[in-house]
Amino acid sequence: MRKGTTLIRDKAYLIGVDIGTQGTKAAVFDEGMQMLATALIPSNLISPEPGVVWQEPAEMLDECCRAIRQAVERAGIDARLVAAIGLDGQMAGIMGIDAGGDASTYYDSWLDMRCRPQMDHMNRVAGKRIIELSGGPATFVHGPKILWWKENQPEAYRNTAKFVLPHAYVVGKLCGLDAGKAYFDYTHLHFSCLSDNANKAWSNELLDTFGIERDKMPDIVSPFEVVGTLQAEYAAACGLPQGVPMVAGCGDTAASTFGSGMFEAGMMLDIAGTASVLCSVVDSYVPDTQHETMAMMRSPVDGLFLPLAYINGGGMCIRWFRNTLTGEPMADYDQLQAEAEQVPWGSEGLLFIPHFSGRVLPNDPYLKGSYLGMDFKHTRAHLYRAVLEGIAYEYHYYRSVLKQLHPQMPFDRLLSVGGGANSPLFTQIKADVLGVTVSTLQLGETALIGSAVIAGVGIGLLDGYAQPIRQAIRPGSTFRHDQVAHTRYAPYVAAYLDAMADLSGLYRRLPALGKA
Repeated sequence: MRKGTTLIRDKAYLIGVDIGTQGTKAAVFDEGMQMLATALIPSNLISPEPGVVWQEPAEMLDECCRAIRQAVERAGIDARLVAAIGLDGQMAGIMGIDAGGDASTYYDSWLDMRCRPQMDHMNRVAGKRIIELSGGPATFVHGPKILWWKENQPEAYRNTAKFVLPHAYVVGKLCGLDAGKAYFDYTHLHFSCLSDNANKAWSNELLDTFGIERDKMPDIVSPFEVVGTLQAEYAAACGLPQGVPMVAGCGDTAASTFGSGMFEAGMMLDIAGTASVLCSVVDSYVPDTQHETMAMMRSPVDGLFLPLAYINGGGMCIRWFRNTLTGEPMADYDQLQAEAEQVPWGSEGLLFIPHFSGRVLPNDPYLKGSYLGMDFKHTRAHLYRAVLEGIAYEYHYYRSVLKQLHPQMPFDRLLSVGGGANSPLFTQIKADVLGVTVSTLQLGETALIGSAVIAGVGIGLLDGYAQPIRQAIRPGSTFRHDQVAHTRYAPYVAAYLDAMADLSGLYRRLPALGKA
């Protein structure tokens, strides 16, 4: 049954859509939150030179429509029974729309680093205050990117009526929303550098400090809010009838945490995807002004916060290794894992720094990826294992900051989702390095689950969120840490942190050396 309309049916279906970096995925769920079918449309990342990455909004919209249509067709359902659609999307990038709701800029990806001067400016002027108010530091996120557009593309900036997230742009187009009805859901406030996160509002102080007009920022809404219905113009492309309600939706990381059942304070989640994300659940707003590491993301569940930090492209390091260093034909991940399992803890003195795009949290844009301590005894198995261990060492630091910010919580349980959770070796390394128990899920599409449940709750089809999510997720494997391994990893974690501190100065000088 679809509430709020005159349409009554014995069955109803929900659609979740995840606008990811590598592709857009859609899934169809029944009312019992059983996934019936999925579809994936690869994304087109445009990167003409290092540090420059964007996507064309029209392509992102088309990818969403195609993914929805394919998922509905594969599910074999009566499309008239689709009750609602929920979208989530990439979080740290931003784009503009004009007064009519059309794109006024391309989507400035979270992987794009051109806003470094604006980032440095924001940090010099009000770095701590940005963290205190917005909940996260100025890195390659919304505030610096908006300033980049203002300073480098003034005509596009003038033509921008509102700055929005990519999923909000797609929802706006599908629902026929103009800029006056544009929105910014509250799970993204920590990336804005311009918000009063604790109060779910824009900060006039920060907007005035950086000369950004208040009217260019959309209304802040709950992910559960129904913002419109699917219009005829795009209904056929989606394979659906017009009039299907659409909720505001949220960020992909927020959707993943929500869809993983992260509702209890003290839980931790590893999202092992394109970015390697470690987050937790707390019930109070505690901005990390001291370490400038944990960003205070809001949960879709109002009142809960999800402090997080991430490696910008952590999962991409693993793919880079396989694609670049394993020859032709490329080795598969199972083969690399089998080889790396034979390598001792610590990869016999080999360290890997996974920050190919700079370290985001804490922010050090000059740091780069590195192998340290290479010896003639090291094989590709050592090199591969070192990549996995480097990501785990970074997680160890994140957890240490979490424990300082919230000393009453043990943070001793970690749930791992995403592609990296399919690797028993990678998951065991995280358990051993962190000294915690790690669990996985059989069904890893937690962002799609989260977005579909948000849609179901938003229209009133689902009475609550906890039970449907518990129905959708199925426990996988459990990995308990080896105390001996945990003890032996401790000096490697310390060496990893020392190495980053030492390398930062070197990488600051390398561009000048290259021009000599």
